[in-house]
Amino acid sequence: MQAKKRKSPSRLDKRREVEAADALEKSESDGAGTKKKKAAKKKTAKKATTRRTKTKAPQRKRLVWAVFSGSMKEEARFPYDQRKDAEKKLEQLRAKATKKMYFIQPVKEPLPDAPTPAEAEAAGK
Repeated sequence: MQAKKRKSPSRLDKRREVEAADALEKSESDGAGTKKKKAAKKKTAKKATTRRTKTKAPQRKRLVWAVFSGSMKEEARFPYDQRKDAEKKLEQLRAKATKKMYFIQPVKEPLPDAPTPAEAEAAGK
């Protein structure tokens, strides 16, 4: 013979029990509350505010042409507006060593830190 499975209490039944217990507790505290003074509430300490760090502006970069050998060794660098000079250097290197491979590639290099116009004006005074 199989044992009967017990039916678990429904959610509504559990809610009724909790509400009845709350109502009973409230009625008890009302009767006792008239005789005793309410306890002073403790002041909660303020949470320390976290300060946001100032987001740093991305570093400025400039584009230059670099002449590289096949082993990624940098042979020369030229400003961006001097590509023709970079190509001349490339041809010189290729003529000098016919079996080696050379190529031109743009490279971004960081600009030196220059003061902003407002900082420069303040320093000039």
